[in-house]
Amino acid sequence: MHQKKILFALFCLILLLSACSSGESSAETVAKDTVTVVDYLGREVAVPKKVNRIATLYAFTGHVVTMLGEGEKIVAVNGGLQRDNLLTEINPAILKAAVPTRNEKLNIEELAASNPDLVFIQESTDTDKGEVRKLEELKIPYLVVNFNSIKEQQQSIEMIGQAIGQAKKAKRFNDFYNQVIEQVSEKVKNIPERDRIRVYHSVNEATRTDTADSLPAEWIKTVGAINVSTGEKLKLMENKYFAGLEQILLWDPDVILVNESGVDQYILDSPQWQTLQAVKNNKVFLLPNGVSRWGHPGGLETPLAILWTAKTLYPDKFADTDLEEVTASFYQDFFNFKLTPVLTDKILSGKNMRIPKGNG
Repeated sequence: MHQKKILFALFCLILLLSACSSGESSAETVAKDTVTVVDYLGREVAVPKKVNRIATLYAFTGHVVTMLGEGEKIVAVNGGLQRDNLLTEINPAILKAAVPTRNEKLNIEELAASNPDLVFIQESTDTDKGEVRKLEELKIPYLVVNFNSIKEQQQSIEMIGQAIGQAKKAKRFNDFYNQVIEQVSEKVKNIPERDRIRVYHSVNEATRTDTADSLPAEWIKTVGAINVSTGEKLKLMENKYFAGLEQILLWDPDVILVNESGVDQYILDSPQWQTLQAVKNNKVFLLPNGVSRWGHPGGLETPLAILWTAKTLYPDKFADTDLEEVTASFYQDFFNFKLTPVLTDKILSGKNMRIPKGNG
């Protein structure tokens, strides 16, 4: 009897050790197959180490995933991505991808049908509890992406690179970004305040503009210009900031920059804008448009916007900067896409690079 008790105890011990061993193995497997990524909100998210299907529901993330060489894995997109002509030429997968959003609301059935391994969303989606509930029910890891400064934009690119296994490429882009900032800052640092060009920056619509705590406010300051709208009281509508035309007339900027094709011509032709010195002097410039609109609050090509604006405002200081060469090199180096001289000029003109809303 005593011997049977000993044998039974040994048997139980073996089962216990086996169970423990199995549990440890399972935990190790999970750790081995995932990587922990911290998103914009500080959420720690376990992302599969092998991500094969990606939903880029914030347009910027589609730009970055394509830039990092993983564009063919995109299976669901924000509809705006399908309007960017150069982007869809570089990455045709975007045109074939599902568009599981309508009026900034998720169609969870369409998203589920695209079967992503990872979803990227903008912070505005995460602030809607109903949208978050839909995502959590899907049980697919999602990362929140947002930025309001150069540092945060670079962190977003770094985070996306980490999530899709392209951290080195993300670092290479950010290194280029920092080199541009250093180069431009050095050339404009000694411009006296009284000689700095006063700029009004139009975002999409003629009277929509920048707040002090925005990415465009920072990159315009980087080029040695004074952004007339920062620090002023603006009207908030649907998370966008607008200046009244009377206020713009009072600012009377030296230069107007716009990033939506057609808005430049509207400002130049509109009788209400004619008293502005920028209009009188024909200093209303359309920013270039490549994979995204250069300098847009949600665009990728911020370093190019910095170079282009610096040369446009201070041509004498940037006489040695060849924008055609820089542009062609950028898309070759970061998108593995060779531009023709005609396409390079088209990008720099900013015109006809993006399908207008409602036209497809």
